[in-house]
Amino acid sequence: MAKVELKQPIVQEISETIKDAQSLVVVDYRGLTVAEDTQLRKNLREAGVTYKVYKNTLVNRAIEGTEFESLKDVLEGPNAFAVSTEDATAPARVLAEFAKKAPSLEIKAGVVEGTYYDAEGMKQIASVPSREVLLSKLLGSLQSPITNLARVLNQIAEKGGAADAAADAAPAEEAPAAE
Repeated sequence: MAKVELKQPIVQEISETIKDAQSLVVVDYRGLTVAEDTQLRKNLREAGVTYKVYKNTLVNRAIEGTEFESLKDVLEGPNAFAVSTEDATAPARVLAEFAKKAPSLEIKAGVVEGTYYDAEGMKQIASVPSREVLLSKLLGSLQSPITNLARVLNQIAEKGGAADAAADAAPAEEAPAAE
């Protein structure tokens, strides 16, 4: 069997993995202990991120002609690839958080929602909260004025209908006199 035939299924697997990806992050994992690597994989799996080590030449073939093609220049040395199809910032967030405890883990670059980011850009992406956190903050800010309005209306009702008294005190318009 030719070497190309053996490599084709792996290229196909990589293509399938990145097909619906919102983000792909390339990391240099050299220097991680087995325990650290195991913990990192667990953290990424819990965040819904696929994390695998592939040969650079195979990844190069798989990303050709895709939005991830811009990563070709960083595919040198041993690399691992973190892919997310649901939360675009999850790989960067989890990897950056883990790198605080394991400085040997180095984020090289990534593509998030079609845009290439170098290592510095990925640090910025890592600081973006997850979609769920952003939505809950938005919901909280939308609920705040409604809650305040409800509180004010409730206080008015508790004061014995002060609004009714104010309406009664307003002068009624007089109808024009019929001539």
